[in-house]
Amino acid sequence: MVEPPHAEKLIEAILSNETARPPGSERAEKDNQTMATLLNLLGKKHTIVILHQFATGDGALRFSDLEKAVDIAPNTLSNRLEELTGVGLLTRKAYNEIPPRVEYSATEKARDLAPVFWYLGVWTERHDLEPIATADD
Repeated sequence: MVEPPHAEKLIEAILSNETARPPGSERAEKDNQTMATLLNLLGKKHTIVILHQFATGDGALRFSDLEKAVDIAPNTLSNRLEELTGVGLLTRKAYNEIPPRVEYSATEKARDLAPVFWYLGVWTERHDLEPIATADD
């Protein structure tokens, strides 16, 4: 797996503790809210798969390309794209054409998540998880 170009800077920031906030500070509270919002969004079905398409791709993607790549229902994809656009991870550009064309692009916020996907990929190469037991088991 190839390391993303800005992963080294992220590692340096984490190790130097530049991003740490004093517990209970106003900034720490805002960071906690942002983290909770991000994790809630990422926990929704297909969100990570959609973001991964942008994190690993080059440039804008059309709705139809995403629909094929992630193999999900159009209404679910539409909802996730609306949510990701709403929080500023994607931008949406509609073209005044027939048939209509809409493209989505990753914002800098979304591109900054690329190292996260890289690290998750490295982690999955190194570790396995036991399947989660369900009530049917």
